[in-house]
Amino acid sequence: MTDRSHLAPVWSKLTDLEVVSGSGAIVTTKDGSEYLDFTSGIAVTSTGHSHPKVVQAIKDQAERFIHAQVNVYTHDLLEPLAAKLNEITPRSVDTFFFSNSGAEATEGAVKLARQYTKKPNIIVFQGSFHGRTAQTMAMTTSKTSYRAGHSPLPSGVFVSAFPDFAATGEAENVAVDRALAYLDYLLAAQTAPSETAAMVIEPVQGEGGYLPAPKAFLEGVAKRCRDNGILFVVDEVQSGFGRTGKMFAIEHYGLEPDILLMAKGIASGFPISAIGASSEIMAKWPVGSHGGTYGGNPIGCAAALATIGVLTSDGFLDNVVERGEQLASGLRELMRQDDSIGDVRGLGLMVGSTIVKSGTRTPDGTRVSQMLTHAKENGKVLLMNAGTWGNVLRWMPPLIVSEAQIGQGLAAFGAALKATS
Repeated sequence: MTDRSHLAPVWSKLTDLEVVSGSGAIVTTKDGSEYLDFTSGIAVTSTGHSHPKVVQAIKDQAERFIHAQVNVYTHDLLEPLAAKLNEITPRSVDTFFFSNSGAEATEGAVKLARQYTKKPNIIVFQGSFHGRTAQTMAMTTSKTSYRAGHSPLPSGVFVSAFPDFAATGEAENVAVDRALAYLDYLLAAQTAPSETAAMVIEPVQGEGGYLPAPKAFLEGVAKRCRDNGILFVVDEVQSGFGRTGKMFAIEHYGLEPDILLMAKGIASGFPISAIGASSEIMAKWPVGSHGGTYGGNPIGCAAALATIGVLTSDGFLDNVVERGEQLASGLRELMRQDDSIGDVRGLGLMVGSTIVKSGTRTPDGTRVSQMLTHAKENGKVLLMNAGTWGNVLRWMPPLIVSEAQIGQGLAAFGAALKATS
């Protein structure tokens, strides 16, 4: 007998905390310490930890059916969840396929786009994160650590520019024009429209640094898709289900996707994801050409229905908007006091604050790591970073977060900023 762990060491770890319970925005460790969890399980616990309505829905469903395999029979929550998603998603989306994770949804969407268009190639955008399967790794460009050592990856993926004007110092319109010009170049030089099935884009980049797409840029991408018979695929795995103050981030832009990818916040932490598209697009997916053992499982459907019920209740998204404004305002006030905060950006409660070498645009990921440790140890607040250089401190508290808790998070950030200067 040894005391060594039998868990694979491949997981990167933000903390060494051993947690035993969670409630709302608070997690409790084995030794009884409480921490304000602004990671939300990487933007997953939309209604907070163990929301009573979600817990009750899971309990009730577990007593009826744990696994009702969709290929074998149809359980009674599949259609209700699809109908509810039809109510809250953009008008262009009315038919749904269920999987277990964001990566599975993304990979399924690539298969669907290729079947519908009969074209092979996919365009993604610099700074993207779409998952960790072979296909989605090939589509991920935010950090080499997500891909290194796993080559060769699937072919047919082409990378276009994403405008990060705060990092480059360009005016927004200049950065947008440059990025769209490169997209035109890509279509002319590397993957012809006749060979391009889809462009897959996050309206707010997640692992790339909580970076919202400028409106003119996303409009330009959508127009090029329409003009060239290319599907406009919107990855809302991290930005969906109220995270940005609207049910889906694409609503901020007034655009409608051909395919919509959903996961993370859909079920408050229970593993389920969805691909949404029009019935016309879905009808071109040959029967039996895609599937999955656990997709659309009844407990996941129950958790998703309960979660959506909470998210769509009166005033819920108003709180997300208000707390997001409180957070962004507090961060901008700190930015006026400290020029090592290079940028504050985001929508709703999906906010990024970049840390740079004082007075420059040089990313300072080392300092962010120190700040995360200080916030945990001294402020009892759990935060995460993002971005290629690890210098974006990302704010993704549970959507039920209170005014006082946002204040606590800002105080911990401010203290960490001073302690590491």
